[in-house]
Amino acid sequence: ALGVRAEVFVPSVSSPAKRVRLAALGADVVVAGDVYAEALEACLLRQRESGALMTHAYDQPEVVAGAGTLARELEAQLASSGHRAPDSGLVSVGGGGLIAGIAAWFASRARVIALEPELAPTLHSARSAGEPVDVAVSGIAADSLGARRIGGIAWAVTQQHVAQAELLSDDAIRAAQRFMWAEFKLAVEPAAALPLAALQSGVVRPRAGERVVLIVCGGNLDPGTVT
Repeated sequence: ALGVRAEVFVPSVSSPAKRVRLAALGADVVVAGDVYAEALEACLLRQRESGALMTHAYDQPEVVAGAGTLARELEAQLASSGHRAPDSGLVSVGGGGLIAGIAAWFASRARVIALEPELAPTLHSARSAGEPVDVAVSGIAADSLGARRIGGIAWAVTQQHVAQAELLSDDAIRAAQRFMWAEFKLAVEPAAALPLAALQSGVVRPRAGERVVLIVCGGNLDPGTVT
């Protein structure tokens, strides 16, 4: 789309819809391995062979900064419509690029809550171990939240700006995904349904009067899979 040749490495767990959209933008899509870590390994090998510029999916300053612009836009839109800034934000976590950018932007101005699938607990495992560690990855959100370990940038940022992290079951995630389609006709990936799942399941209970925003990020799927 930008006139620059790009090869995008994805694991076999990635959704067909995501691959089709990447190809439609002009990328050469390479399926490598079953999980994100294996696709990353293949990408690194290709980069060493070709000398091409590599962009990491989540553990790169520019990527994290880009994710942070979402929070900036959110605050600007709320202000322009006469609403006050959020008290807290619910954010899904895989490798951590999204939450790192959002938490860095809000810093101490809003409470950022990390949400992970029970079957891909990169941040929880890192906090238990005191450092990023590899975890086994599976479950319905592995397509988008399938990193084996939290990124180094996300680990540093969440240590400072994310006090609360919670886990969600696949059943809760699927129920929230279906609810968003049934009630709002929003076709979102399982990864994007974690914030609503946290509220519906009671895993996160906002305080009285708390202004909560849900970061719903990811719609690369076939809508027929959520009905």
